[in-house]
Amino acid sequence: MVNTGKGWKIAANIVMILCSFLALAPFVLLIIASFTDETVALMNGYSYLPEKWSLSAYEYIVSQASMLGRAYLMTILVTAIGTSVGVIITALLGYMLSNRNLPGRRLLNLYVVFTMLFNGGLVPTYIMYVKTFAVKNTIFGLIVPNLLMSAFLVMLVRNYFENSIPQDLYEAARIDGASEFQTFFRVALPLSTPILATIGMMMGIAYWNDWQNGLYYLNDAGKNLYTIQNILNNINDNIAFLASNATSGVNLADLPTTTVRMAIAVVGILPILVLYPFFQKYFAKGITMGAVKG
Repeated sequence: MVNTGKGWKIAANIVMILCSFLALAPFVLLIIASFTDETVALMNGYSYLPEKWSLSAYEYIVSQASMLGRAYLMTILVTAIGTSVGVIITALLGYMLSNRNLPGRRLLNLYVVFTMLFNGGLVPTYIMYVKTFAVKNTIFGLIVPNLLMSAFLVMLVRNYFENSIPQDLYEAARIDGASEFQTFFRVALPLSTPILATIGMMMGIAYWNDWQNGLYYLNDAGKNLYTIQNILNNINDNIAFLASNATSGVNLADLPTTTVRMAIAVVGILPILVLYPFFQKYFAKGITMGAVKG
């Protein structure tokens, strides 16, 4: 007689393998397309087995190496600072909201959740950051707008602190005379690796992929602060302009307009693809535990 439980496990594994393949297939096609000859890509479209390979798209990007090197360093700096500070601020607020004895706790939770549903809009936000915070053409223009703050991540952290860490540990620390900061740093944080890795991964991806802040808060005076996403977006726009301008004097047949877009995408996502497997085990666990309703 067939073991029903074993049969379900085999079926589930097959389904998950197929889902994983479907998730990875577009990325594989993206990478292959970036190495495809431009003419072949235009005539036959994208294929996993292109008729002709080419490095022309990457040669075009390498020709912009002076800008890209500085942009990569700026992206790493912004991502590191923004993610580190963002995780600390989010964890502190989440810990505070998880305190069941906090006066006005329900009102504060409602205030945070309210920002998940409504915001002030683009124009008021822009005016506030430019006039009040004065982030125009500064590195803070790339950090502060994403730093203040994701209510979704705050709720994940709050639920984790409230439901995944025994309340008795908090009470024991307070009985021993620990302050709230000591309880947070010595009890809550050491037990919060899964959720902190999860929100850190989310924030890191958001900072790495962000190009809107550079578009809004940086102009030619601040172009030395461009991140990799801003530089690659500008390259993409320049290629589109040259390709549509017949009087530019550029040999459009030699310009890798299609494949270079694929190469731009590969350059942009490669660091995330490399780092994600190291955070994946924490990611799933943190989302599951942090999503438990208290």
